[in-house]
Amino acid sequence: MLVAKITGFMEFKRENPSRRPVAERVTDWLEVYEEFPDERLQKQAARCMDCGIPFCHQGCPVGNIIPDWNDLVYRDKWRDAMDRLHATNNFPEFTGRLCPAPCEAACVLGINNDPVTIKQIELTIVEHAFERGWIKPEPAEVRTGKNVAVIGSGPAGLAAAQQLARAGHDVTVFERESRIGGLLRYGIPDFKMEKRIIDRRLAQMEGEGVVFKTGVHIGVDIDARELLAKFDAVLLSGGAAYPRNLDVPGRELEGVHYAMDYLPLQNKRNAGDEIPDEEFISAEGKRVIILGGGDTGADCLGTALRQGASEVVQFEILAKPSATRPPENPWPTYPTIYRVSSAHEEGGTREYTVMTKSLSGENGKLEKLHAVHVEFVNEDGRQVMREVPGSEFSEDVQLLLLAMGFLGPEKPGMLEQLGVELTERGNVRADENKMTSVPGVFTAGDMTRGQSLIVWAINEGRAAARGIDKYLMGETLLPIN
Repeated sequence: MLVAKITGFMEFKRENPSRRPVAERVTDWLEVYEEFPDERLQKQAARCMDCGIPFCHQGCPVGNIIPDWNDLVYRDKWRDAMDRLHATNNFPEFTGRLCPAPCEAACVLGINNDPVTIKQIELTIVEHAFERGWIKPEPAEVRTGKNVAVIGSGPAGLAAAQQLARAGHDVTVFERESRIGGLLRYGIPDFKMEKRIIDRRLAQMEGEGVVFKTGVHIGVDIDARELLAKFDAVLLSGGAAYPRNLDVPGRELEGVHYAMDYLPLQNKRNAGDEIPDEEFISAEGKRVIILGGGDTGADCLGTALRQGASEVVQFEILAKPSATRPPENPWPTYPTIYRVSSAHEEGGTREYTVMTKSLSGENGKLEKLHAVHVEFVNEDGRQVMREVPGSEFSEDVQLLLLAMGFLGPEKPGMLEQLGVELTERGNVRADENKMTSVPGVFTAGDMTRGQSLIVWAINEGRAAARGIDKYLMGETLLPIN
């Protein structure tokens, strides 16, 4: 397709939507971004080049047909753009808000200019579609009589469930929490995505015949092997929920919590759930330290600031990234560069090359964190971490949040009951059709891939749906991407 404005990338500069003023947004839990007018967005779509080989396709895990819907937006053909967007992505309203946009990192324009604002265009397309009532249930015309159990309701499980329902199968999604959404619901703060965004998509899926069962912990409430007798296929999409621990003296002190124990409590309160004060984890009036410099750490930062923390410090063990791409990280790979999220704009400080050595306190309560700075040196061709002599220091802390990543899926319960084979890294092993070592049991998302992006989870869910459909019917018409 020849783009409509072939000189657009020379005429218009990259423009992003603005965020609400910090002083305003830290007082509420609403999304931080302001609306981006259509006429300005269409100019951004016009920046998409007639580049010949659209590397953005390669950069996008779900293979979004980005130049096509950029062109359609520029031409004011919003409904056609919606159709083209949904052809590869079940939930662009999630990725348009939460994805780090590897597509933009792979944009050809980004070689020597600012890349196209693909993520914002994607989000605006789907929001237009919801506002105008274009997104409706798409139930299957023919039912297959086959039934599938999906365990876990994160983006992988939801994507698979929608694809399978549209293929005519009866789909039941099991979720151990009281609401559907997995980490989308409980791990992502509302200031990044309000949960009404999930609810409106679930309404569409219910209209397509998907059945949601909450408060059911497979492997605890129900033996996972029972599902094999009741369903024709089972999909494991429970995520990689086993957190990396901080193995240092003093870890047992009161005031040390995993990020994923901390964040969901605030989301539940925002949703109206009754959380007793003695069970709630609050940063109000406390000096908070966050261990981990990634997105989860930033989510903890924004949450702690809104709760009224007196001070927040974020420690990262790795070195501070450079402001621009290093030579060993060239286009079109995703750039490892210094980034400032909306939460970082709001307050707190970040320190790099910090390794925690121990924690201390009195009467069982956390009071101090003891750490040392580290450096990374080249030793026989590999980077080795060493402590910097004389760099020891201590910090006051009343709340320590561990946001250091995850080590894979939880093994006790469901996985042990099913006896699925694991990889060397502890994830669930899958073949090219996403089936595990147990016939009829499939897997998708972080449970098999390891901790990853929402867009990869959607890709995994769609691939698993295709594998399940082929297993049940002998063939499949579900798309590869």
